[in-house]
Amino acid sequence: MNATNLLKRDIVHLNLKLSQLQASLDEKEVQLRQFRSMEGGSTGSSSTLREKTARMSKDSPEVFPAGVARVGLTESSQDSVAGGLGNIHSELIGSTSGDDSAFLSNDHLRNGGADNAGVKENGGEVYGEEYFSEVQVEHQETFLGHTSPISRCRFSASGNNIASASLDGTVRIWTYDTSTPVSRNATIYCGTEILSLDWECKSDRLLLIGTSDGCIKAWNVDAKRVVCDLNTTEAFPSVLDIKCSPVEPIFVSAAASGGAGSNYIDHLGFASLTVWNMKTWKAMTVLPLGEDPPAITSLCFNHNGKILAASAVDGMIHMFDMSAGLQITGWPAHDSSISSILFGPDETSIFSLGCDGKIFEWSLQNQGQILWSRDCSRFCYPLNDSKYCRHEMALDANGRRLLVTSSSFRAPIYQVHGHLSGWRTLPHGAPITAVDWHPTLPIFLTGSADNSVRVTSLS
Repeated sequence: MNATNLLKRDIVHLNLKLSQLQASLDEKEVQLRQFRSMEGGSTGSSSTLREKTARMSKDSPEVFPAGVARVGLTESSQDSVAGGLGNIHSELIGSTSGDDSAFLSNDHLRNGGADNAGVKENGGEVYGEEYFSEVQVEHQETFLGHTSPISRCRFSASGNNIASASLDGTVRIWTYDTSTPVSRNATIYCGTEILSLDWECKSDRLLLIGTSDGCIKAWNVDAKRVVCDLNTTEAFPSVLDIKCSPVEPIFVSAAASGGAGSNYIDHLGFASLTVWNMKTWKAMTVLPLGEDPPAITSLCFNHNGKILAASAVDGMIHMFDMSAGLQITGWPAHDSSISSILFGPDETSIFSLGCDGKIFEWSLQNQGQILWSRDCSRFCYPLNDSKYCRHEMALDANGRRLLVTSSSFRAPIYQVHGHLSGWRTLPHGAPITAVDWHPTLPIFLTGSADNSVRVTSLS
C-alpha cells in the first residue's frame, strides 16, 4: 500500500511536469505560427520545434512505466496500480482535452507546413475541407503492462477480453468489463516479433498468435497455456495475418516468404494462404494465388465464412470461395500496397486502406465501383521504423464509424456516409499503431508506440 501511494504521488507530480512541458510546447507552436506568417517559414525555428517535439514524444511514454519500474512490485500489485494509473491518466487527458498541439505540430511539420496545416476552430481542427472535433468520451482506461510498442490489439468475441501484442514478443490478455476494474489475466512469451492476432469467433476461449519466425500459437484462456504450436513452411516464415472462420472450426493464415528488398514492401516477398483445421490442428489446403504471388497483408471473412477476402502488396483484392477453395474474383483496388481490408456491415461492400493513406469502399454488387472514399495520408505516412508501416482500420458494430491508425498522436475516426467528416481521439504519447472496435458497444481500442493500450468508451 505504501508503495502504491508513493507511485500515485509520483504520478501526480509527473502529470504536473507533463502539463508544464505541454504548455511550453504550446508556446513554441504559437511562436512558430507567428514566424511562418511573418517570414514565410523559419527553418531554424521549425527544426528547434521538431527537436523539442521529438524529445517530448520520447520522454512522455516513459512517464508512467518509469514510475512503475522503480519499485519491485508483484504482478498483482502492478495490476492494481495499472488501474489507478489509467484513472489518473484519464483525468489529465480530460483537463487538457481542448489542446491539440502535439497532433497539429506532428502533422504540420511532417507535411511541410502550409498545404496541410491544421487550424483550430471551436476546439476542433480544419484540414483542408475536413473538420475534426474531439470525440466525446464517457470513460477511458489505460493498460501499461507492455514494455515496447504495441503491434496488435484485439477484442474477443464477447468484448470482455482484450489481447494486445508488442514488439518485444509478448502477448497480454486483459479481462475487460465496464462494471469491474481492469485486471491482467495472462502473459504469453513468444520470443519473437508478433505480426498477427485473432480470437476464435464463437467464444473467448482460444487466441491465435502469428509470429515472424513461422510460428502459430493457439492459447487457451481457461487453461492459461498454449494448446497447439504450429509452424508454417520454412519458405514462408512471416505470418502477416490470421483470421478465424465465423462458422467453421477453421482459420486461414497469410504467410510471406521474405525478400531482400530494402523497403518494407519488397522485404515481404511472396505469399502463401493456408487453411488450417482447429480440431486436428493440421493444414487442410493451400488457396491458389498463381505463380510467385505478391505478399498478402490482410484477410477478412464474410458473416457465414463462405467468402474470404485477401489484400496484397500489389494493390489487388482477391475473393475466395471457401467451400470450393478457389478464387472467384479479384480487382486492382490501389496503386500502392493495401494495408487493411474489412467487409462492410451489410456485406454489399468492402473497405480497403492503402499504404498511400487512401481509403475506398468498394461495391460488391458492381465490381470496381467506389461507394465512398477518404484520403487520410496526413495520418498514415510511413515512419522511420519499417515496423510501423502496417497501418490498419476498424469498423464499429454499426459500420458507421471507421477508426484508422495514425502516425500522429491522435487517430481519426471517420463517419461513413455521414454529414460530419469525423472525430479525433484523445492523444497518446506516440503514434497509434493498432486499433479495434468492441463487437457490440461504442468502445474502441488504441495501441501505441508509447507502449500503452487504451480502452475508450464513447458517450
